[in-house]
Amino acid sequence: MTSTERLSRADAADALCSAAFARALGERDETGLALVAVGGFGRRELAPHSDLDVVLVHTDDIADADLAEVAGTVWYPLWDGGAALDHSVRALSEVTAAAKQDIRVALGLLDARHLAGDPTVTLQLRSAVLAQWRRDARQRLPELREMAQRRGERLGELAHASVPDLKESGGGLRDATILTALVATWLVDVPHADLERSRQQLLDVRDAVHEVAGRPSDRIAPDMWDDLADTLKVADADEAQRQVREIGRRITHISRLTWRRVEGVLARPVSGAHRRRPDLEPVGSSLALSNGEVVLDRGARPADDPTLLLRAAAEAAERDLILAPPTAARLARECPPIPEPWPEEARNLLARLLAAGPGLLAVWETLDETGALHTLLPEWERVRLLPHASVVHRFTVDRHLVETCIEASRLIRRVSRPDLLVVAALLHDIGKGGLVEHSAAGEPIAAAIAARMGYSAEEVALLRGLVRWHLLLADVATTRDLEDPATVAHVVERVEDARTLELLAVLTEADARATAAKAWSPWRAGLVEELVARVAAELSETTPDGLDTVLLDIPPAVAEDSTRVDLRVETGEHGSQVTVVSGDRVGLLAAVAGMLGMQRVSIRSARAWTQDEYAVSQWQVDDTHLDAAVLRQRLEAVLAGRLDPGERLRRTAGRTLDPSVAVRPEASREATVLEVRVDDRPGVVHLVCQALADIDVSVRSAHVTTLGPQAVDVFYVQETAAGALGDERSAEAAHAVRHALTGPATLDA
Repeated sequence: MTSTERLSRADAADALCSAAFARALGERDETGLALVAVGGFGRRELAPHSDLDVVLVHTDDIADADLAEVAGTVWYPLWDGGAALDHSVRALSEVTAAAKQDIRVALGLLDARHLAGDPTVTLQLRSAVLAQWRRDARQRLPELREMAQRRGERLGELAHASVPDLKESGGGLRDATILTALVATWLVDVPHADLERSRQQLLDVRDAVHEVAGRPSDRIAPDMWDDLADTLKVADADEAQRQVREIGRRITHISRLTWRRVEGVLARPVSGAHRRRPDLEPVGSSLALSNGEVVLDRGARPADDPTLLLRAAAEAAERDLILAPPTAARLARECPPIPEPWPEEARNLLARLLAAGPGLLAVWETLDETGALHTLLPEWERVRLLPHASVVHRFTVDRHLVETCIEASRLIRRVSRPDLLVVAALLHDIGKGGLVEHSAAGEPIAAAIAARMGYSAEEVALLRGLVRWHLLLADVATTRDLEDPATVAHVVERVEDARTLELLAVLTEADARATAAKAWSPWRAGLVEELVARVAAELSETTPDGLDTVLLDIPPAVAEDSTRVDLRVETGEHGSQVTVVSGDRVGLLAAVAGMLGMQRVSIRSARAWTQDEYAVSQWQVDDTHLDAAVLRQRLEAVLAGRLDPGERLRRTAGRTLDPSVAVRPEASREATVLEVRVDDRPGVVHLVCQALADIDVSVRSAHVTTLGPQAVDVFYVQETAAGALGDERSAEAAHAVRHALTGPATLDA
């Protein structure tokens, strides 16, 4: 698809509209009446299945009744010709009033184009709307920015969204149109050549999406990328994604810079808005501020200073200002390479840049877009615009790394080496994109980068470990029994000292917060905190305080009659804890899990232990609106056999992948650990616990983690008389669980 084809479609649509208007008007006088194209049709940017946005505009002295017959005679031939029509009839005064009232109407009318009828009407329309737009710009632009921000927050950025919307996502066609409207205010300049090139490329992609979908569509579903690659004539789906996301990122970058400049213009008094030569305010050696942008001072000599690019970037990021793109591009061209290994000044400047907080994002994008980043970190290209394999992530890999630095900058008071923290945040996913597990693949890459940057051998080793084990704490905390000594030993084998643990704990939190809003829930944070405390205690050879299993007071009713069940709910801000106490018996845990499954309650973790002849279990769940009386009644019905959870839970959605059940003998010396990977669906914990109860195996604890569409559930099991299972019993238990999840009775579970 090319702009030539779009123009051809527009020409054909113009001819169709003009002919319809001429037939409708017949011998009548066209004075005071015009057919006008607006929006994308006004810009002559029709995709294969675009609507035709047209307005029949008339002067105020023509009555609506006189237009009814004309309008109908215009629209019907267009509909009969197969055109998808978005139409209206408006007086000139109504059009300008609507543009003043609704900023979206104003944006569409800025592109008004004459199709047929009285050209003076179209000219009056365009002149009035444009004059009104410029006159009211200072009052209306904050509203326009807020509208664009809300849209971006709702739909994400085109460069990162899992299902990008070419029109509405941040960095999409809607933003490009807004940038053009900002130029029309005469308040701010936009790099027009760059914007127009990107806009035309995105229009080409939209044409291709229409061709692939066979209908009007701006959204690219995951299954469309292969066909889209063929239509765009690129190598494969990955290349198609990279191309589309590259365009979106460029428009987003231009948009961010432009809005920052708009802020500066609106903050200045009107009398100073057209100053020809802005003042330069020195901000350190060779750098200055000009209208809120970091630029080179007049006497700067980039060829004499290899660290000037880093200094400019750090100053801009720390002050949350724009690093002027021409300045970044010039520094990338003229600054000599930083000597290897980097001097201490360069390392300090990089740490300042990465720890700058929210100001880092725009500066990093400027470095990327101008090619300056490649001179500092050529390895960045391997993750640039690389989509994450998991849908949990809201950003591409490169943007996620920057967001992790921003999150880490808020936590640096908790570590003794904030410089190593932010460098680890920048590099922790640098190994993604290959066939080897990314933590292992990233370890040598990060080590080579750290050595080039001049870090000592000890610091390089520490950074290697942080990259290699950045998933360790979250994985272990959510899938292993923290009270089992083998769990702590597993972490201690990989994290050898307290300083590494301190950095790893903060990196884990920053990584999760940068992944998605729900990735660092209070539940997950609490588990990681407990694990870190236990590991720290082991490293310092002390006993952790308050981390042992708390023995509960047995409720009097249960103490009097062990067949009775006591169930209590404690509700927090983000979930609830359900505590169940009853006489110890095999199958109790399965019954509780089944009851919760029937209530469609999402189980995050479960722990169970015995106190004398009583069984205690605690369940961390997502629901904050649980009624303890209802749950207790349901559980008693399950235990009495009046309700069968299995029958209810088998009616859930169909399974797409066979489950995996593995025995992990290295994970515990006191219990046998079963790791179950299965499609995320209600009732898995119940099915597993019931299968184990049926072969007289007790579950000591269950740990539930959901990774996208897959659940990873870890069960610590023992013989009813306590102790880990033998080899034969382990195999029997694994087989029983596998059969419960895949057998004929649960094919629909």
